Amino acid sequence: MTGARTATVPTIDHGPITITCPAWCTGHDGQVPEYRADLNHRGPEHAFNFDGQQVFLALLTQYPFGSGRRETGLYVEETGFARTLDPAGLRQLAATLTVHAVHLRTLAGQLDPLLAGGGS
Repeated sequence: MTGARTATVPTIDHGPITITCPAWCTGHDGQVPEYRADLNHRGPEHAFNFDGQQVFLALLTQYPFGSGRRETGLYVEETGFARTLDPAGLRQLAATLTVHAVHLRTLAGQLDPLLAGGGS
């Protein structure tokens, strides 16, 4: 998505709410009703894989009605990856994590101007 647009999202406690979506939001189609404070904008998902398995997931997110911080941030989730590795596998994992660290730094650089511009 490239421009600001609105979406009407069902909520349990406030009924349908029309919100303005930031340009990076992937949309709210099929949104399951939730509490207004839990309503969030989500950006495209970035999967971080190792040997065919997802290790991390990252995406832009913003909770416009949240009780805590409301600005845009990068949500990062560790997916529960677990494996016993030999020395070669450990070196391969370390190299992969180094590549993933570069990608995370790139995403942080993309987040900087969003926050400087008011979080959207």
